[in-house]
Amino acid sequence: MFATSFFRASYAYILKPILFCFDPEDVHDLATQTGILLGRFPITQAITRHLFDFRHHSLEQNVLGIHFSNPVGLAAGFDKNAELIDIMGPVGFGFSEVGSITGESCTGNPKPRLWRLPKSEGIMVWYGLKNKGSKEISNRLQRKSFSIPIGTSVARTNDATTVEIEAGIADYIKAFSAMATIGAYTTVNISCPNTCGGEPFTTPERLERLLTELDKIPTEKPIFLKFPSDIPFTNADALIDVAKKHRVNGFVIANLTKEYSASTIDQSEISNEMKGGIGGKPTFSLSNALISHAYSSAGDRFTIIGVGGIFTAEDAYAKIRAGASLVQLATGMIFRGPQLIGEINKGLVELLARDGFTNIAQAVGADHRKA
Repeated sequence: MFATSFFRASYAYILKPILFCFDPEDVHDLATQTGILLGRFPITQAITRHLFDFRHHSLEQNVLGIHFSNPVGLAAGFDKNAELIDIMGPVGFGFSEVGSITGESCTGNPKPRLWRLPKSEGIMVWYGLKNKGSKEISNRLQRKSFSIPIGTSVARTNDATTVEIEAGIADYIKAFSAMATIGAYTTVNISCPNTCGGEPFTTPERLERLLTELDKIPTEKPIFLKFPSDIPFTNADALIDVAKKHRVNGFVIANLTKEYSASTIDQSEISNEMKGGIGGKPTFSLSNALISHAYSSAGDRFTIIGVGGIFTAEDAYAKIRAGASLVQLATGMIFRGPQLIGEINKGLVELLARDGFTNIAQAVGADHRKA
């Protein structure tokens, strides 16, 4: 795979050092515009696919009635306004989750709101659910066809008017309803740490109220809940018990961490003016532990999408063996380059062969079947 080796070296030694000299939000905006341009034309899609996409029959699986060509997806938070859908397949992703999309448009928190943590291989995010809102995004997506499964992540608008519980539920209803027929699945994001009012629906009582209302909205799509990284197992179990009573098919595990003092974070990179949640490598072990616990508790009932700190095929495989049927990444691509997706998929094929599996589905939860 000469192209992969070339892009890996080019990104590591040329492009990344240049990009990391500039404001991370400006770089993200540039990457978004580049992706939009590459996805606009069949010829640029084809070239991108030829350079980056890796396919193998052992990576294909059907999950909740959805066919995935590989288990590696783009995590929500990168493609906030669902503008990169046309290029995600050619880059090599098996699926992509857009948003989070809120009931109303939202400008997000004041800048600066994105910081790199190079020593920790993480990013600190304080975007505050910046997006164009459910009406504009749904109107645009209704006219599109998708080459890969698209998940639509919905959340509560980051605004003081949605802090009161009933107002927050109404906002979720607006976003959920707008996305009810768009894409392959919906994620209800109850765990964004960067919003007005915090995470009000991570208590069993309030989650019960939210899901009761969302149950009333017609949709044929599977529904996931996105969990916080820092939630204790006992609290997670309480939310799982609530989910069992409602139209929930799985969990996305997990969101950003706010444990700045964790040993996985180089404290020299943290300053007083920084705020928000941290993604990337510092979330790797947190999410793995929660994936493993959720799979042990309810893996026979719920499908798990694992996210947090995936930088290699071994990282993705660890989440799969812990109980995730699918995985998502974003920060790893920022630190390693766009060829990472193909590298991970190729590496997964090799890891499956090493362990005697002929299909990725056989590896899901394998750590729990040890003698």
